Amino acid sequence: MPKISQRGGSMPASPIRKLVPYAEAAKQKGINVIHLNIGQPDIFTPEVAFDALHNLNLKVIEYSHSAGNESYRRKLAAYYRSIGIDVDHNEILITTGGSEALTFAFLSCLNPGDEIIMPEPFYANYNGFATLAGINIVPITSSIENDFALPPVAEFEKLITPRTKGILICNPNNPTGYLYSESELKALRDLVVKHDLYFFSDEVYREFCYDNHQHLSVLHLKGIEEHAVMIDSVSKRYSECGVRIGALVSKNHQLIETALKFGQARLSPPGLGQIVGEASLDTPPDYFISVKEEYLKRRDFLVNALNKIPGVTCPQPKGAFYTMVKLPVDDADEFCRWILSDFNFEGHTVMMAPGSGFYSSNDKGRNEVRIAYVLKQEDLAKAVMVLQKALEAYPGRTTGR
Repeated sequence: MPKISQRGGSMPASPIRKLVPYAEAAKQKGINVIHLNIGQPDIFTPEVAFDALHNLNLKVIEYSHSAGNESYRRKLAAYYRSIGIDVDHNEILITTGGSEALTFAFLSCLNPGDEIIMPEPFYANYNGFATLAGINIVPITSSIENDFALPPVAEFEKLITPRTKGILICNPNNPTGYLYSESELKALRDLVVKHDLYFFSDEVYREFCYDNHQHLSVLHLKGIEEHAVMIDSVSKRYSECGVRIGALVSKNHQLIETALKFGQARLSPPGLGQIVGEASLDTPPDYFISVKEEYLKRRDFLVNALNKIPGVTCPQPKGAFYTMVKLPVDDADEFCRWILSDFNFEGHTVMMAPGSGFYSSNDKGRNEVRIAYVLKQEDLAKAVMVLQKALEAYPGRTTGR
């Protein structure tokens, strides 16, 4: 029998989705599974996006330019300029989701065996993108005890070796909801200039910043035009996860030209998705006002409710729509499986993402889970009640915080 490749064997499975069989089995028993495990918002996609599809009069859905439709890139560049990011359409590559954008960035900027430093916990699929590119993640651990603030830059510098080629952050952060401050970003800017590194910034949650905090893009920083690489997507901004449209943005023209070669190899990004993405740029401003207000209400309710459960610790996120939660259990992986397979309260159970999947090593985050507050408050209230009852009944519960 032919063997699977070493690359395929080393490709990590998604820790966010590994509990799907248990959730499916629960549903087959008639149990309602409340999904807090994945960032799929229930927020409506803007009407202008559906109007663009309903009003299509195309006779053929053609390949687009490998960099994406020029009309879309020009309109997207205008959007970025409106928020103080000075780019033109030739500095944008449209991709199949933010995932492809980051993969293209890794493939264009790093060689196999190179290293990239990432604060952890980090988005679990970064592991997969790094494996695909043959590069090594060097983690620097942030802590729930100080709300997952960026570790001191001096700690980053200790990790830099001749193999280090970049630093990656997600801002606002998935999975923690942390929003990096101007001083933190400027400290990283100085570090990448000093060591001639790339500064990758995944900014797909840019619109979702709370409590009067403002988002600062890597492309707002001066003096690192050749170093800065921004990753973007329509998935969260417009609640369009399924159209799979992202963007790689950089003023480093050599990088964009190199990434375009990878784009040419896959021919073009999705045609219908680009039509939706372009139309969505005409979304009225009040859409984001109402969406932010809704997420803020959900965040405040969830954080307050969780912290009332004995033994539970939940920081208050400044952005995105996720929070990492510390539970009074020894093994959150086992607890997340148990609550799906062995527990329900009044016919309901909860699916969460075990925290260990967001760290580079499985010995970290063992008592943490990521919760996505992407459901209406009524569902969140039900989920918190189920979680509280489950913790009271769980055989592996610990005491204290």
